[in-house]
Amino acid sequence: MFLVIRIRGRTGVKRGISDTMDMLRLNRISHAVLIDENDSYKGMLQKAKDYITWGEVDVETLTKIISKRGRLVGDVHISDEYLQENTDYKSIDELANALINGEVKAQDVGMKPVFRFHPPRKGYKGIRKPVTEGGSLGYRGEDINDLALRMA
Repeated sequence: MFLVIRIRGRTGVKRGISDTMDMLRLNRISHAVLIDENDSYKGMLQKAKDYITWGEVDVETLTKIISKRGRLVGDVHISDEYLQENTDYKSIDELANALINGEVKAQDVGMKPVFRFHPPRKGYKGIRKPVTEGGSLGYRGEDINDLALRMA
């Protein structure tokens, strides 16, 4: 499971890349989505790599993200009580495990697919260079967890 975060804005974005980011539901800066690891999504990520960053999210980070930034329809926070009453999951931790294992999608439990983050504490390293050159764009692997926690 990948966590994808939009870093750059919409000014000057080519139409094909803009359409790709719309399909990923990354419409604004600091929005994040969870996507599966498959070839079609990987192609979309490569196309939009100059505007986004992504990597593999772990269970602890996803649990913190859902508890702090996860929203239900109507902009209501997700809580353990809601999950116990309305889903098969007893806690946010169980939901995070199920999401990472691909057993359930966010929409199946009534959760909005987009997380609205703040800009990261201590800022980005640079929004015009890839991670391999000391910037913030592109594939980061496990380092996405650190960035997501700084933004949550």
